[in-house]
Amino acid sequence: MNSIEPPKTGYVLKADARLPGFGVRVTANGVRSFVLNYRCAGRLRRITIGRYPDWTVAAARKRASELRREVDVGIDPMTERQSAISAPTVRDLFDRYCRDHLPKKRASSQKTDIAMFRNMILPAFGASKVNQITYDHCDSLHRKISKRTPIQANRVVGLLRKSFNLAIRWRWIDANPAIGIVLNPETKRERYLSRDEIKRLHEAMDGHPEQTSCDIVRFLILTGCRSGEAFRARWEQFDGDLRIWTKPASTTKQKRLHRVPVSMAVSELLRRRRDGAESEWVFPSQTGKPFVSIKRTWARLCNKADIEDARLHDLRHTFASLLASHGSTLPVIGAMLGHSQANTTARYAHLFDETLAAAAETASISIS
Repeated sequence: MNSIEPPKTGYVLKADARLPGFGVRVTANGVRSFVLNYRCAGRLRRITIGRYPDWTVAAARKRASELRREVDVGIDPMTERQSAISAPTVRDLFDRYCRDHLPKKRASSQKTDIAMFRNMILPAFGASKVNQITYDHCDSLHRKISKRTPIQANRVVGLLRKSFNLAIRWRWIDANPAIGIVLNPETKRERYLSRDEIKRLHEAMDGHPEQTSCDIVRFLILTGCRSGEAFRARWEQFDGDLRIWTKPASTTKQKRLHRVPVSMAVSELLRRRRDGAESEWVFPSQTGKPFVSIKRTWARLCNKADIEDARLHDLRHTFASLLASHGSTLPVIGAMLGHSQANTTARYAHLFDETLAAAAETASISIS
């Protein structure tokens, strides 16, 4: 190799006597690089294998032989290399996820996804090519995050799975590397307000100065809807008698229109609010815009009513439990809550244990 004299200008090629097309290119400044000349689809191509002495003659010849075999089966190594260089990275995946998929999600979910990408996923392998990410990469990230926040680690895996599924749809990859990761165990939070707690909550609301926020709480208890659905409720969504609420797909979690009857108590609450109302929103804030949160009011109400460890969303669970206690079936509960899948409503199945036990006793007595 060192015996090959550099040319005064340009470069010189020294062919290998053992492997056709393989040789070394020597430039005027003395740089020596191993190359392979080949013909593919009628085109003469040249691919650089690597520089000497980083590559030995034996290693470069072996690699050239492997590339020749690829050419023999119709694969163009140069095209493959260029495709690998231009292949999208995980950061590119994040950018397209934000552009094409994120707008379909709720604002709160958008913020959560962006935070998980920026704080956990991109620092781990943002510069890596999407087609280079393996199961081990995803599993290792899950294990690392699990040491601090095991539930958050599960959410990151869920985001990875969704993102890679989109990458498959966009033909960036053929398989999802985040499939099969063993998630950390999670215990579903089950908190239902007792009848006494509901009574104390109503008493606390009666004397509270912020009655619009309190009306939202009353509305949540009586309908079981999500807080975001209540915040964005418009008068146009209710029929003339205020007995049917048609939630547009833009406000529901399932992104589907949800038509649901409401009780007389809800209708009376709406009539009271409609009298003299000037806003398009059922529950406008002081700025005239819809609420984005009533956490402060909720915290004060719970403190005054002596209600511990209760979230605003627990009113939805409480509504479901009250339906179950009055004999409503799981399909009915699911329809009232706007569930699109039966397994979502199945979390309330245990509420029917007492009813089912009584039915079993009735059957037993009849058989006996």
